[in-house]
Amino acid sequence: MRATLRWAHADFRAHRGEALFVVLASAGIIASLLLAGALFSYAANPWQRIFNQSQGAHIWLHTRAGADTADLSGLDGVAALSGPYRTGATTVELQGARAAVALRAAETRPPEVGRPLVTSGSWLAPPDGGGAAGTVVLESSVARALWAEPGDTVRVTGQDGAVSRLRVTGVAEAAEPRYQAGGGPGIGWVLPDTLDTLAPDDTGQSVGLRLKDAGDTDFMVQRAVTLLGADRVAQVTKWQQARAEAGGDDRLLGQLFAVFGLGALLAAALAASGTIGARVRGQLRDIAVLKAVGFTPGQVVRGFLVQHLAFALLGVALGTAAIAFLGERIPGRIGDAAALWQDLPGHAALMTGVPGGAILLIAAATGLAAWRAGRVPPVPVARAAQPSAAPMTALGRRALGMRLPPALVLGWRSAFPRRGRTAVAVGRLALPLVLITVALVAWSTLDQFRSRPAEMGIPAALTVRAQQPGGSTEDELLRTVAGIPEVAAVHPGAEMAALVPGQTGTITLRGLGTAQQPYPVAVAEGRAARGADEAVAGQGLLDLLGVRVGDWVRMTVEGRPQILHIVGRSIEPESGGRIISTTLDALKNRDPQLRPEFHALVLTEGSDPRTVRTALDEAAGGTLEIRETPNPADRLEPARGVIAALIAVLALIGLTELLTLIGVGVRDRGRDLLALKAIGLTPRQIGSVIVIGAGLTALVAAVAGTTLGALSGVWLVDTQGSSSGMGAGIAHLPPWPVLLAVVGGAVAGAVAAASLPATRTARRRLADSLSETL
Repeated sequence: MRATLRWAHADFRAHRGEALFVVLASAGIIASLLLAGALFSYAANPWQRIFNQSQGAHIWLHTRAGADTADLSGLDGVAALSGPYRTGATTVELQGARAAVALRAAETRPPEVGRPLVTSGSWLAPPDGGGAAGTVVLESSVARALWAEPGDTVRVTGQDGAVSRLRVTGVAEAAEPRYQAGGGPGIGWVLPDTLDTLAPDDTGQSVGLRLKDAGDTDFMVQRAVTLLGADRVAQVTKWQQARAEAGGDDRLLGQLFAVFGLGALLAAALAASGTIGARVRGQLRDIAVLKAVGFTPGQVVRGFLVQHLAFALLGVALGTAAIAFLGERIPGRIGDAAALWQDLPGHAALMTGVPGGAILLIAAATGLAAWRAGRVPPVPVARAAQPSAAPMTALGRRALGMRLPPALVLGWRSAFPRRGRTAVAVGRLALPLVLITVALVAWSTLDQFRSRPAEMGIPAALTVRAQQPGGSTEDELLRTVAGIPEVAAVHPGAEMAALVPGQTGTITLRGLGTAQQPYPVAVAEGRAARGADEAVAGQGLLDLLGVRVGDWVRMTVEGRPQILHIVGRSIEPESGGRIISTTLDALKNRDPQLRPEFHALVLTEGSDPRTVRTALDEAAGGTLEIRETPNPADRLEPARGVIAALIAVLALIGLTELLTLIGVGVRDRGRDLLALKAIGLTPRQIGSVIVIGAGLTALVAAVAGTTLGALSGVWLVDTQGSSSGMGAGIAHLPPWPVLLAVVGGAVAGAVAAASLPATRTARRRLADSLSETL
C-alpha cells in the first residue's frame, strides 16, 4: 500500500495540470447542477417559495367581529400569530373590471408572520408620508384581474353602497388562496383609518396561525375552532388548500424541469467519466513501466482508485461548498434562488444526493478505467505496435490526388478514424446539444403564447360582459364596440356547467360565435364545429370521458340533455382542458331563451389589449365589465430564467466534453502527427489538421444533436401539454437562425478550444516527440 501511495503522489506531481483539470471540471459540473437544482425549485414551486420567504401562516381563521383571538397564541403547537386584522368586504373596480376584495387593516410596517411580499410599488405609507389615507396594496391575483398597477386609482364600494377612491401603492404576493372570478374574495391591505371610512361597521377579522409542525394542521384547526366557538368562525383556509390551487400552475414546470435535470445529470456523468477515462488511457505507458518493475494488477487498480477518488472528492467538495457558502452572493435571480433554496423542500436531498451520486458515478467510471489499466501488458513496445488511427481510405487517397488541401483531408481522417470511436465521440458531444435544443423548443413555445396567442387557443384578447345591472344593453354594447377600430371581430358567448354521463363530475359547456360568424377556435385535430350539433373539445375532456374525435357525447345542462358530436380537438389552456365548445346557435336549440352572457373580442394584429380596454371603457362610460383573457405565459414566465441558466450549465458540460475529446485526439494521434511532420508538413498544416478535426467532429455532433433535440423537444412539450389537459400541438420549433446559431456556436467553440493544443503541438520539435513512439 505504501508503494501505491508513493506512486500516486509521484504521478500527481508529474501531471499536475491534468489533475487540476479533473478537479476543476468536477467542481464546475457539481456547482452547475446544484445551481440548476436551486433554480428548478425556485421556479417550479413558487407557492412554497413565497410561503417560506413570507413566514406564511399554516391556518387562516376568518371570524366574526368581536371574536377574542388572543388565547390562540397559547395553544400548544402554535409558533406565532399573524394578526388579528379587522376586515371589510368590498367590491373594487378599475376601468370596467370588478373583483370582490376583503380589505384588511394593516400597519405601516408589514408583519413578520404572514408578511405580504411587495413585488412592485411600495407598502402602505405612514400618515406623514403623503399617502396615509386613501391607499391600498392589492394581492397579485387581484391586481392581475383588475389590470391594476402602482399609481392607479380604483373605485371601492362598501356594503352600504358608498363609493370611495383609493390609490394603489403596491402589488404584493401572499401564500394564501388566489382570487378567482366567481370564487372567494381576494385580499387587499389598507390602513386602519381607511378601513374605518370604507366599513364603519366591521364585518369580521382574520388571524393567521403559524404552526411548529405543518402536519398538525387538521388537529390545530379543531382546537382553534373549539377555543373560539364554532358560531364565531366563518371560514377556515389551510395551507394545503392554497398550495393545491397554485399546484396546477406548477405541474407543467415541474415535469419539464425534472426531465431537463435528469438529462443534465446524465450529460454531466458522461463528461466526468470521459475526463477520468481519458486520463487513465493517457498513462498506459506509465502503467506498463510500473508492471515491468514489479507492480501487480491489484496495486495498479488501487493506485488509480485512490488517486482519482481523491480528485473526485476534492472537486465535489469544492463545488458543493462554493454553492453552499457563496451561491447566495451571485447577483440576480440565481443568487435569490440559491438563498431561498435552503428553506425549500428537497434542499437537503439535492445537496447530498447530487454530490453523492456524482461520487458514485465517478467511482464506477474510475473502477472500470482502473480495471482496464490493470490488464495493460508490461511491454511498452506493444502499444507502439498498434495502429493509432485508421488506414488511409481509397476516398482519402483520391482526395489527395485531386490536390485538395492535405490539412482538410487529414483533418477529416482525424475526426472520423473508426466507426465505433467516431460514434462514441459524436454521441457524447451531441447529448448536451440535444438538451440545449430541447430547452430552446420550450423557450420558443413560451414565446408563441405571447406573439401568436390565437394559434395557442387564445384568439380573443378581451371579454366584455353585457347585461350588467344598470349597464349597457347588448345592442348598445355592440354599437360601442363597433366604434373601436382595433376590434377585428365580436363573438357572443355563454358558459355553463354540465354534468358528464353518469353525473359523476362537471365540465364546462361553452357556446361561442354563430353559424354565420364562427369563433376562431385553435383546432389541433379534426376540424372546427359547423353544424347545429357539432362541437370541439379539449384534451382534458377527452381524457375524462374516455372519448375520441368523432364520438357523440351526452351531457346534462340545467336538467335537460345536450347531445353533441365531437368533430375536433381544440387547444384549451384553461380549466385543465375540460371544456367542450360549440356555437351559441347550438345552445339556443336546447334553450331558445338563452342570451349571450359575454362577448369575446378578437383584436387586430399588433393591438395592445390594455389600450383597447381603456378606449372601450371610456366609450362605454364605465358601464362594462372588461376582462383580459388569461395567458398561460404569465404563469410560466419564471421558466425563462431557468431555461437560460440550464442552457449555460449544458454549455459548460459540453465544453468539458469537448476539451476531453480534443485532448484525447491530440494524444492518441501523436505518432501520426510526428510522421506528418517528418514527411514535410508545415507547423501551420499540422495545427490545421487538429483544428479541422475538432471542427468536423463538432459539426457532425451539432447537426445530429440539434436535429434529435428538435424532434425530442416537440415530442416532450406536446406530451406535457397533453398530460396537463391543454393538448398536443402547442410545441413550436425555434427559428432556423437560432438553430443555425447553435450549430455555429458549437463549431466555433470547438475551433477555439482546439487552437491552443494545435499551436502547442505544431511547435513541438521532433526530438521532443520521440517519446510518442513508446
